[in-house]
Amino acid sequence: MRKASIVILGSLMVVAAIWYFTASQDKTADVSDEIILAEAEPKEIYGYNEEDFYIEQSVIGKNEFLGSILDRAGISYDVISTLAQNAKDAFDVRYLREGKPYAIIWSNETQQALEFIYQSNPFRYVSYQLQEPYKVEVKEHNIETCVETFSGTIESSLWNSMKDVGAIMELISKMEDALEWSIDFQHVLAGDEYKLVYERQYINGEAVGIGKLIGAYFKNYDTEFYSIYYENEKYQGFYDETGRPMKKAFLKYPVRFSRISSYYNPRRFHPILKRTRPHYGTDYAAPYGTPIRAVADGVLQKVGFTKGNGNYIKIKHDKVYQSQYLHMSRFAKGMKSGVHVKQGQTIGYVGATGLATGPHVCFRFWKNGKQVNHLKQNLPPPDPLPESQLEDYLKTRDIVKGELDQIPIFKLEASATVSDTSEVVDNLEAFLLE
Repeated sequence: MRKASIVILGSLMVVAAIWYFTASQDKTADVSDEIILAEAEPKEIYGYNEEDFYIEQSVIGKNEFLGSILDRAGISYDVISTLAQNAKDAFDVRYLREGKPYAIIWSNETQQALEFIYQSNPFRYVSYQLQEPYKVEVKEHNIETCVETFSGTIESSLWNSMKDVGAIMELISKMEDALEWSIDFQHVLAGDEYKLVYERQYINGEAVGIGKLIGAYFKNYDTEFYSIYYENEKYQGFYDETGRPMKKAFLKYPVRFSRISSYYNPRRFHPILKRTRPHYGTDYAAPYGTPIRAVADGVLQKVGFTKGNGNYIKIKHDKVYQSQYLHMSRFAKGMKSGVHVKQGQTIGYVGATGLATGPHVCFRFWKNGKQVNHLKQNLPPPDPLPESQLEDYLKTRDIVKGELDQIPIFKLEASATVSDTSEVVDNLEAFLLE
């Protein structure tokens, strides 16, 4: 079950501190008045209550192994050997990695070590029972999912706006996933606005990841875009207000978190050759190693190297369209002629091979055998949901759009909107659990 709530502990602590200070200065206050603080509930870690068990927590050190850790905990060699044997089908002890957290659970009564826990990733851990029958198994944390909101105003770029106020890259990426077919994020304007409703995952009160993006809103100059997530047995993805898929036949650009450093220009002056030479592509500058994505489904026609293009890939999408990606530092694994790729699949990585002054990908686009400016192509929109599905989708749209519209926009900054959105997330939660 999702918990539609957000707690602002810091704000409450500040309010409490101000109240306490004011009250302590009030000379007319009844001296018998006392501030009674509720005792904090005992914390649970890996299902163990800290009042009843001693929980030793640390991280795997350099050249440290399961045997050395358990030996310090008083576990015999025979037991350690049995655990290593029992772990083979669950998690090989040789894969314990330096810097990963672990815990040893001790009994307060017997002073014996009961369990060794290795945190393999934020969502799973490996349990080694240190008492008979010495069971070893992989367990999953209980994940609490909360519905949260985020909104803001662009100052320079979407990425800078959201990162500067603490939005994690995963949330930024999900927003791009929802809107990238409709919005050219290379050309957002100062003053553009955005809102998000999404799921955030918590383990023991600590945020560990972003779940589903439920809805997104973006206002680019005077045009508004909504992207609503909808899923049933046959359909899954983001849709606009009319029920038409947000996903188009082609992505707007092959590299995320980039900028256009050179446009399609039949009369460009070449910076290396020092002469006028047509530039039939669009250059996207990005750091070395940035993933390059196929802009649409297709078949790899050419995977190779030339003096001018450097490492490059050309993809045939259908009888009409082809695309090409130049100056890669390297190809993604498995890229060779004849391989089918999906839209958004990583095919290579940004570099500066061939005639290139810096790391970028030169993206080229063909229509009916002629190179064209992909930024000026009016590609046909995808078909909307069928009538049999549209009525159900519109119910979802109305709920999510209504909640997006209620989220306040904070000018010149982004913020996790909390105080004015409790009703928003409560209403949305009730709808999602129907």
